Amino acid sequence: MAAPVLAYENLGLVQGAGWLFRALDLFIGPRDRLALIGRNGAGKTTLLKCLAGLIETDEGRRTIQPGIKVVLLEQDPQVAEFATLRDFALAGPAAPSAHEVDAIAGQIGIDLGRDAATASGGERRRAAIARALAQDPDVLLLDEPTNHLDLAAIEWLEDWLGRYTGAFIAISHDRTFLKRLTRSSLWLERGTVRRAEIGFGGFEAWTEKVFEEEARNAERLDARLKLEEHWLLRGVTARRRRNQGRLTKLLEMRATRAAMLGPAGVAKIGIASDDVRTKVVIDAEKITKRFGERAVIRDFSLRITRGDRIGVVGANGAGKTTLLKLLTGEIDPDEGSVKRAKTLDGVIIDQQRRLMDPARSVRDILADGGDWVDVRGLRKHVQGYLKDFLFEPGLIDAKIGTLSGGERSRLLLAREFARRSNLLVLDEPTNDLDLETLDLLQEVIADYDGTVLIVSHDRDFLDRTVTITLGLDGSGKVDIVAGGYEDWERKRKNPPRNGEGDRAKRGGGGPPEARPGPPSARTKLTYKDQRDYDQLPARIEEIQAAIARDEAALSDPDLYARDPRRFAQLTAAIERARTERDAAEERWLELAERVEALVG
Repeated sequence: MAAPVLAYENLGLVQGAGWLFRALDLFIGPRDRLALIGRNGAGKTTLLKCLAGLIETDEGRRTIQPGIKVVLLEQDPQVAEFATLRDFALAGPAAPSAHEVDAIAGQIGIDLGRDAATASGGERRRAAIARALAQDPDVLLLDEPTNHLDLAAIEWLEDWLGRYTGAFIAISHDRTFLKRLTRSSLWLERGTVRRAEIGFGGFEAWTEKVFEEEARNAERLDARLKLEEHWLLRGVTARRRRNQGRLTKLLEMRATRAAMLGPAGVAKIGIASDDVRTKVVIDAEKITKRFGERAVIRDFSLRITRGDRIGVVGANGAGKTTLLKLLTGEIDPDEGSVKRAKTLDGVIIDQQRRLMDPARSVRDILADGGDWVDVRGLRKHVQGYLKDFLFEPGLIDAKIGTLSGGERSRLLLAREFARRSNLLVLDEPTNDLDLETLDLLQEVIADYDGTVLIVSHDRDFLDRTVTITLGLDGSGKVDIVAGGYEDWERKRKNPPRNGEGDRAKRGGGGPPEARPGPPSARTKLTYKDQRDYDQLPARIEEIQAAIARDEAALSDPDLYARDPRRFAQLTAAIERARTERDAAEERWLELAERVEALVG
């Protein structure tokens, strides 16, 4: 095993009235690919700053090999004090060369001449990435590197890190990013750090194994009360299991909704069906929106029905937020019309996250200083409601100014979700949220009775939540695809054949189309196809459970040394299971498309 290039032994740091960390030992190897995972407020950002040498700790010793350069990409780079983004990128004694910065800026798509004070979050993030990568670091410390980036920039960064020969530690809410890049995990929890030599793909299975071991120890030691203090962790484990069980329901919703769309994704709901008409909440008909001579949205039509979960994806500046504003009535189209149900009552959570007074308390925000909160017509005690959103009840009187950025975002979600509504609009909801809060948000969206519109660059989040994806390419065209981000990617790489779009246009010359029936139309599939269509969702869940079990076993750090043959068997079994799962999902989607064609 190679000697560590960066280490911190017996790290201890006091924050407030107590220890944030104590007796932490961290060792970073020359090619480590580490995911740093923990709840909002656990101290992940602070730990990265300790490793970077930016915070003087109360205990511990930091050692670094001679010549090793450590670079921190901060979550919120401070650029406002500079005139331009170029000034920011080239500032300081450790500034990279202008040539290197310009080369990376050109690849990631940022004009460094932009005024720093008015630069968007995505522009500031790109400039910070250009500055960090151009320094030729041996160890990269990445704090939410994908925040505010569009999909093209995220994929560029993933490709760069895939070729990077140094070590990195990444804090990120982007599961797809972590799964693709990490090989080891650091779990920061209750002031301690656990390490497993397994990437983020096996993290949840590993943590559940840890929870189970703690439960067994608590029973042996008759310490149930002690374990009860950590209700949050057990609640998260149960939440993940419930979310696994929602996969089949989401796939069925996508199949049903796809049957209402043409092959090219043009809405074609049967307008003569009274049942469908009563469910339409937003009806956009051939809408166009221009800014100057540029058409941001062109000739877009879609009927949105009650219960739809719609994701909006595209590059920064492609018009995603504009499309949301057109659909919700915040702005009017230049051409076409948007009709909305008279009973539509929306909750909008935008990218800017309406500021909450830092001097107010959590109780003030949720219950106007009282003990009870009205949650969509039901009265709940404010401490119980806090628990639903992964807060410890003791935080009830904490000031907003003492909460982390992620905790503030979670509190905002708690406040907004308490309101009665039948339309939920989320513009980049995953920024600043930890993975456990994303699990919670996924659950809330799945259980929400109304319609949901989501703008997000978080690919995994979209795959877990939406039934329809609207893809914008910046030309004004909007692709409509049944399914999540992966479905949109697949359609984008395999566009429909000539003529299919014309046949799918809404309002064609034929009679009004009836609302499609249930996907399981047995008379229209062969016996084998129908059996696969019915049984594959359950089989996919079985395969996923087997992968989780094997990944949990593989997470044992001593397994390779103790039993290399078993290690190799588990590795091979996981690879085979993943291949089988991918094939099963592909087969089910293929059958779903055939069902859609039959019933459509």
